[in-house]
Amino acid sequence: MMRNGILCAGNWIIDHVKVLDAWPHQDGLATITEESDGNGGCPYNVAKDLAKLHHGLPLYAAGLLGDDADGRTIIADCRSHGIDTTGLKFTSEAPTSYTDVMTDRTTGRRTFFHQRGTNALLSTEHIRLDDCPARLFVMGYFGLLDALDAIDLGGSNGHAKVFARASELGMLTCADLVSTPCDFPAIVGPSLPYLDLLVLNEWEAAQLTGIPNDNHGAVNLNVLQVQAHALLERGVRRAVAIHFREGAVIASASGETHLQGSLNLPPECIRGAAGAGDAFFAGLLYGFHEDWPWAECMRLAVCSAAASLEAPTCSDAIRPWKACLALGDEHGFRQLGEASPSGQ
Repeated sequence: MMRNGILCAGNWIIDHVKVLDAWPHQDGLATITEESDGNGGCPYNVAKDLAKLHHGLPLYAAGLLGDDADGRTIIADCRSHGIDTTGLKFTSEAPTSYTDVMTDRTTGRRTFFHQRGTNALLSTEHIRLDDCPARLFVMGYFGLLDALDAIDLGGSNGHAKVFARASELGMLTCADLVSTPCDFPAIVGPSLPYLDLLVLNEWEAAQLTGIPNDNHGAVNLNVLQVQAHALLERGVRRAVAIHFREGAVIASASGETHLQGSLNLPPECIRGAAGAGDAFFAGLLYGFHEDWPWAECMRLAVCSAAASLEAPTCSDAIRPWKACLALGDEHGFRQLGEASPSGQ
């Protein structure tokens, strides 16, 4: 089978985004200045971002929706963006998952109130891989997919089984993490030998590796590299990327380490950070799918993330990949320290 395109599976969520005039104290009151509904969750955000980065890229969806208005909204939205919805299944046992995303207008920072809904019921039997011609298989998020998270008597879980099957079929496998309190080593660990690309932020990297990164409030670049190499040693087959506010680090199994600063985006351009991590992931995935060098993948990743900041919703500000790269030319990139080849 000649493989092409990307299959996105996992948490399908409707985001109910509300922009507040300021974040209130406990028992306080804030005024909602804007509100809108949009896509949320790793596969939904990534698939929609990819559809905008490259119109016509074959995209496939897999997941579980409720038999309700939010579920039908997701189907209609995916189809309008050219995303194949054959793999999205319905159930009446729970509502479609949703998140209330509260964004502080003064800072762009957001807080999430999440209903797990049907995502908690998603299991291996709902994700049909055998007939899909995609080249890349993407799934997220660990820790928010209760049935797939559950550890069996052998110490494995549904995530690992799905990634193993995708690998057997010849797909390149990719995962993104989310910053939710959970047992990262137990839930994510079994999947590491079946992953080609793992993307996570600095907090998630510390939770998964057990290697702290506390530099008096600043990220220690050397520690990030140590964490990335530790995850490669635990089985990730091609590369580990760790992103943070000022940039990102990627380490590959071939020995390459690359630092990429984020964009110097003016504060007045930032309207919300919801979906920025998934936009980073989408940019990285697009380059990976196209066999770009890791340095070029990372450049598009930070540019995609910067584009997403220009709207309070996750994907509304994403544009074609060449236009995203032009943002980097317009605003420039933060300078990070030089990476040492060994990551030490």
